[in-house]
Amino acid sequence: MVRNAQGNIMDGSREQHGVAEPFLFTSESVGEGHPDKLCDQISDAVLDAFLKQDPYSKVACESVTKNGKVLVCGEITSTGHVDYESVVRKVIEHVGYDDIEKGMDYKTCEIEVAINEQNSEIANGVHMDKHEEDIGAGDQGLMFGYASDETEECMPLTVMLAHKLNAKLSELRRNGTFPWAGPDTKTQVTCEYVFDHGAAVPLRVHTVVVSTQHTDDISLERLREEVMARVVLEVMPKEYVDDQTIYYINPCGRFVTGGPKTDAGLTGRKIIVDTYGGWGAHGGGAFSGKDPTKVDRSAAYAARWVAKSLVAAGLCRRCLVQLSYAIGIAEPLSISVFTFGTSEKSSKELLQIVKDNFDLRPGKIIKELKLKTPFYQKTCVYGHFGRPGFPWEVPKTLIL
Repeated sequence: MVRNAQGNIMDGSREQHGVAEPFLFTSESVGEGHPDKLCDQISDAVLDAFLKQDPYSKVACESVTKNGKVLVCGEITSTGHVDYESVVRKVIEHVGYDDIEKGMDYKTCEIEVAINEQNSEIANGVHMDKHEEDIGAGDQGLMFGYASDETEECMPLTVMLAHKLNAKLSELRRNGTFPWAGPDTKTQVTCEYVFDHGAAVPLRVHTVVVSTQHTDDISLERLREEVMARVVLEVMPKEYVDDQTIYYINPCGRFVTGGPKTDAGLTGRKIIVDTYGGWGAHGGGAFSGKDPTKVDRSAAYAARWVAKSLVAAGLCRRCLVQLSYAIGIAEPLSISVFTFGTSEKSSKELLQIVKDNFDLRPGKIIKELKLKTPFYQKTCVYGHFGRPGFPWEVPKTLIL
C-alpha cells in the first residue's frame, strides 16, 4: 500500500510489470551567477538587443567566460547595430559581479567579440525569398516538450522546487536580507515518487541541497541557519516534508570565491536545468543566443505548448511530445505523442488532435508564440518552462 503526501491511499498503482514501487528522482537548478548561466544571459541579451532594432535578425550567439574575460562569438545578420561591450557589462552588473573578489568585475573585465554574418548558403535555403509562414527550419534536429499534472504549472515538482530555491536566494540577496550572499548558487531536490497508471505522483521531499556563494565574514554555521530558516523552510511545501527529509546546505563548506574566477562558463551547457530537470527527454539543442528560426529553441517551446495543452485539457496526466525537422524544410518530419498510459485516447487520436490544433511550421510557431518579442534574457534563469508570462505556458483551447 502506498500513500501520497496527503496520506491518501494510491489506488491503482499496479503497472504493466507489477505493482509500482516508490522511487527517487532528482533535479537541479543553478542561479543567475553560475558561470554557465551568466553566459546564457549574455547571449540572450545580445539577441534581445538585435531584435529590438530588427525583429528579423538572424542570431546565433555564444559566450564564454573565465578569469575576468568574456568572449562573445557566433554568426549574426541584422540591420541593427549593437554595442556588444555595453550589453555584456550591463548583464554582468545586473547579475551582481561588481568585484573581482566575487568572481568578476563588470567595470574592468576584458571583452572580446568574434562575430561573422550568417552563412549565405544557410540563408538562401532557410528564409531568403520565402513567405514568412513558409520559412524553413534553421537546422535539422529533434526537440521535446513535456508536461505533468503533478504541479499547477504542469511541471515536475523536483525541478520547480530547485528553481524556487535559487530564486529565493536571489531575492534575499537583492533586497538586502542576505547582505553576505554572492551571485553564484546551485540547488538540488530529490523527491520520492510513485507511478499511478503512468502518472508521476510525488509522495515527499527526500533530500534538499543548497550551495550559495558568500562573503568571507560570515560563519558557515550562521549561513546554514539563515538559509535553512529563510530559504529552505519558506520554499519547501509543508505537505511534502517530514522528519525524515535530509538537508545539505553548503555541504562542501565555505564558498567565498565563485563565478568565472572558479569555473569557466559557456552558453548552452545547462540544457537539463533549462527544461524539465531530467524528466521526459531532451533533443540535445541549447536555447540561449538563438533567434526563433532556430528550431532548437522555437520548436522546443512549441512542443512544451502542445504537451501542456494536452495535459491542461485533461486528455492525459503526463505527456511527452517529440518534433523533428530538416534544415530548410518548413513542415516537421515527424510528430510523436507519448502519454505513458495516462490517456483514454489512442496515440493515433491524440496525434490527430495535435495536427488539427497546431501548425508546427517554424514561421507559424514564431507568429503564434510571438517569438520576435525581445524577452529572451528573462527566459534563461530558473528554467524556460513552468513560469508565467511566456506564450508557450498558456494552454491552447483545443478543438476536439
